[in-house]
Amino acid sequence: MRFRPLLLSAILGSCVIATGVAADTNRLNVLFLISDDLRPELGCYGSQLAKTPNLDALAASGVRFDRAYCQFPLCNPSRSSMLNIRSPTVAGVLGNRAYFRDAHPDWVTLPQLFKNNGYATLRTGKIYHGGTDDLPSWTEGGDPRRNTGEGALRVLDPDDIMFIQNPPKKTKAAPDEAELTQAQRSDRWIMLEGDGESHGDYKCADRAIDFLRRYQDKPFFLACGFVKPHSPPTAPKKFFDKWDADKIPLPPDFAPRPTVPPGFPTAAIRPKNADLFIGRDASEKEAREMIRAYLASSAWVDWLTGRVLAELDKLGLREKTIIVFWGDHGYQLGEKGKWSKAGSLFEAGDRVPFIIVPPKGKANGQTCERIVQALDFYPTLAELCGLTPPKEIEGRSLVPLLNNPRAEWNHPAFTVWSEDGKTLHGIAVRTEKYRYAEFGERAKNGAMLFDEAADPHEMKNLADDPKFAGTRKELSRWVNDYRTSLAQP
Repeated sequence: MRFRPLLLSAILGSCVIATGVAADTNRLNVLFLISDDLRPELGCYGSQLAKTPNLDALAASGVRFDRAYCQFPLCNPSRSSMLNIRSPTVAGVLGNRAYFRDAHPDWVTLPQLFKNNGYATLRTGKIYHGGTDDLPSWTEGGDPRRNTGEGALRVLDPDDIMFIQNPPKKTKAAPDEAELTQAQRSDRWIMLEGDGESHGDYKCADRAIDFLRRYQDKPFFLACGFVKPHSPPTAPKKFFDKWDADKIPLPPDFAPRPTVPPGFPTAAIRPKNADLFIGRDASEKEAREMIRAYLASSAWVDWLTGRVLAELDKLGLREKTIIVFWGDHGYQLGEKGKWSKAGSLFEAGDRVPFIIVPPKGKANGQTCERIVQALDFYPTLAELCGLTPPKEIEGRSLVPLLNNPRAEWNHPAFTVWSEDGKTLHGIAVRTEKYRYAEFGERAKNGAMLFDEAADPHEMKNLADDPKFAGTRKELSRWVNDYRTSLAQP
């Protein structure tokens, strides 16, 4: 099997979309909501801990994709891939400092496609990456690029800058915040006063509301990107108060530090965390407190999302606006001792929440269990709005699944990881039954195979089990064909 970019012809402009209305007679708006580091820890995804009523209601009004995956478990590669319908290797973005236009100045991004077709394209919050926005994508809200390459210092997101300039008086027992290193700062949770009005994410929602009011009479593509629950998990106190930390359960494979279980390849787990508990162990008490903070931060994002959706409804725009909610990658909350997304080719690191609500969509209110990936968003929105995407793309329109979530769909999802930002460290493929990952070419650094239905916590690696030799051989062929198609060493 050879994986090549999927060609989508120009006939999309006359297709019948999921609403049953000819695309060339519709001028549907798009409201694209993004949350950073949010795994599917939502009530609508079956979480017994999450308190996310607004997103649960949104999922009930549209199609919730239960098995959606990112292309790379890190912010910039994941977002650059989704917004350009190219895998991270093709885009040349395998780290947080790269900028896709350095290698591909003429690419037409998802918002840029809408801009080129008469839409107002509006940005608020984090859509690309901190310091690496893309001005050609936006009519309003774009920022000049501040992160200028591999040698540049890391540019923090606006809320991180605010935190450093205005450190909270107290997070938990800790030395003076002003004396902490950035790694130590990211190892903390932050409790805000009131509704969090001083925080960047609150202001992000304010700006989205302002855009809706000012552009309500024009076709728009509005991208609203919340930074939370990205570390440090942050929320107003009232959201923390929803949980008793002592009663929060730990993952069944919890460990105080990143731990490679018996039978797993060493390459599968970074020896040091990248986001939380950096360079030190997490006690069970600290782990429960951090999970509570993550839940509180996610609940606050849900509340902020509710503010934006309420304004959409107040203005009477829901019936002509496609609403999308997406998390840019997954996250591990202590599973196997890991507190981050970076380097994870596990289900928790790669699976993302994805909800889409086409006005009067045929399948609204249903759940889709087919395997989809972030590369599919661009062609889907293009088809729903009657726009013609670039000729060579790697994604597939999800409109058939928006019409019938149980339609035949035999397409796997691929996620890759790079340690050095240049070459691939590992490739994972997800089918409806299995997750398989290889580290190094031809699995020279090991492999993982999980039966996800039988082992949802990925406790047993089946890669070397003779009973699964045939399954591994088939999935290994998929991985290596994929690697070859990307021309990676």
